[in-house]
Amino acid sequence: MALSEVYWDREIPLPKLAPVQAKVTVALVALLCFINSYDGEFVFDDSEAIVNNKDLKPATPLNNIWTNDFWGSNLSSNSSHKSYRPLTVLTFRLNYLVAGGLHPVGFHVLNIALHAVISALMIDVFAILIGGLAYDENNRKLNHAPKTSLLAALFFAAHPVHTESVAGIVGRADLLCALFFHLSFLTYCKAFNRGSDRDDRFSVQWVVVSLLLCAAAMLCKEQGITVLGVNAAFDVLLICNVNVYELSQRLLLRKNPLDVSEMLRTGLLTRLALMGLGGLSMLYARWRIMGTGPPAFTEVDNPASFAENIFLRIVNYNYYYSLNAWLLLCPWWLCFDWSMGCVPLIKSATDWRMVWLLLLWCVLIGLISQALCSQDSQRRRTLTLGLVLLVVPFLPACNIFFRVGFVIAERVLYLSSAGYCLLLAYSLGHCCYHWNKYRVHYNVGKNLADRGNTTAAIRYYREAVRLHPTYVHAMNNLGNILKERNELIEAEQLLSKAVSIQPDFAAAWMNLGIVQNSLQKFGEAEQSYWNAIRFRKKYPDCYYNLGRLYADQNRHVDALNAWRNATVLKPDHSLAWNNMVILLDNTGNLGQAELIGREALKLLPNDHTIMFSLANVLGKLQKYKESEGFFLHALRINPNAASCHGNLAVLYHRWGKLELAKKHYELSLKLDPEAPGTRDNYNMLRRKLDQLKRSAP
Repeated sequence: MALSEVYWDREIPLPKLAPVQAKVTVALVALLCFINSYDGEFVFDDSEAIVNNKDLKPATPLNNIWTNDFWGSNLSSNSSHKSYRPLTVLTFRLNYLVAGGLHPVGFHVLNIALHAVISALMIDVFAILIGGLAYDENNRKLNHAPKTSLLAALFFAAHPVHTESVAGIVGRADLLCALFFHLSFLTYCKAFNRGSDRDDRFSVQWVVVSLLLCAAAMLCKEQGITVLGVNAAFDVLLICNVNVYELSQRLLLRKNPLDVSEMLRTGLLTRLALMGLGGLSMLYARWRIMGTGPPAFTEVDNPASFAENIFLRIVNYNYYYSLNAWLLLCPWWLCFDWSMGCVPLIKSATDWRMVWLLLLWCVLIGLISQALCSQDSQRRRTLTLGLVLLVVPFLPACNIFFRVGFVIAERVLYLSSAGYCLLLAYSLGHCCYHWNKYRVHYNVGKNLADRGNTTAAIRYYREAVRLHPTYVHAMNNLGNILKERNELIEAEQLLSKAVSIQPDFAAAWMNLGIVQNSLQKFGEAEQSYWNAIRFRKKYPDCYYNLGRLYADQNRHVDALNAWRNATVLKPDHSLAWNNMVILLDNTGNLGQAELIGREALKLLPNDHTIMFSLANVLGKLQKYKESEGFFLHALRINPNAASCHGNLAVLYHRWGKLELAKKHYELSLKLDPEAPGTRDNYNMLRRKLDQLKRSAP
């Protein structure tokens, strides 16, 4: 009967509130969303149901509310709407008595308060439908889905489709019906509040109380009886843990016939019989009170129901369903009255609006298939119960069992919206779960890569990409690591896929250019770099890499321009400054190299790499003293730079300071015995020193 903790619940980005805090939060959201309707007037249907309804007046006998319809007309009258809602009318009468007349503020305030109470109550309803029915050792109800149930309740509290039910006073019928509907469901759940683990134990008394609350819901509005369907589905799916897909396969294929004795043992058939008997009794009483005749509606009220062609009638009914679904999904345009031609009939199969019907049924079939066939038992139960809560309360308004007096009525979606909110919260929770699942692998991979463990990082990045095949950031990082490991072909494939999925991913374009440059695909690399710059105008690193590409192709002017762009965008771009000095040095432009080096050091006075490059240039210009100063400054910052010791030794060698040259050659070789050219220069110096010793007097 009880489910384990819902696996996606912890991933929802909401705080885990205590039960009372959660309910207060939801109630406050409901109040904030609809409190602005408190000072409204009596409008539209309020005139007939309240202002002109004599059953509200103290002078009218109280018994009249039990024989008249919602609008104050006698139920036996041919003009009666047959809407039998005496408990709703009774609350109107109480509002009238408390306020001492027809003052709309009190009516509105009660509607808003009812919506807040119902919204808070929805946390308990959603908690059971999503997380199951479970109790702790103190017999207190456990909530296995605290975040999902809170999220669904918040959606319900704030959903704009409730505007007509809450802001319109006659919507009191929907509010009271919903209140008793959910109390009936929660009371039915209490029938299984037991300390024993036996499956055949349930409380008949609580089932009877649930039926009485169902009757109260029906006396507020006719939809109330549909709670019996929700209770039955809850019993079958959660209490008895029946797999609907396997059950349907048994019935259709006639394999392993149903074990009736098992159903009798668990008490399911007894409970279904009690609910069936109670429901039939309510329907019979309702039929008798109504005068055994349905209400008479005109074509203006519901044009589709008067269509002579059965095909067009079914098509238009389904179009109405799709409009109701759209109001739940995107309540962008709401209307208090959809009659009088607001929704033109579909009169041909070529009408473009047929697309909406197909789309609705594709979505429903997809949800139903997941609800029946998913291997995930929690998903099956949540989707099935969400669909039940969405569809079952809507059945009285669907024109299937009898003709209704409206085209679309947002107020009838008040109950059904709970099912939609449950499905929406489940969908978001499931998305958060999968998002966080592959994001965890990405974060672990990134952390490992930052710590230098690239082998393990590759494994986690690959898993992140497997879980989310379009996760471009994981592809980019994995491609970078493979590039550093010289696995260039796979790196190119990954980065190419990343930019094909997200064409404006500038970093991936730049990294792709680096890989293509390494593969000597110079034309493609240049195009990749320019794509990166097109999507990120100020991208100094990309200009730097573009300059390296041009330098490799001996396009020296283009390289210098690219590096200059990098330093304009990022004045402290050390690599770009250094490369300009080195390129100008290598091409014999020593004067220009000196100017660039000095300009760079004004911005980066402690950059030892630029000092090193400038010192080399000054040495070639025979500015030995100044060159020596920059070499020594660079070594004070980075004393273990073998190349700096080696080049300083060359400077001293040229300058004639041979003992200093010998000292720094030896330091360079000690730090890097394989330093290119250093040992040859050192040997040359030693020979020269030996000659000097031999020639000395």
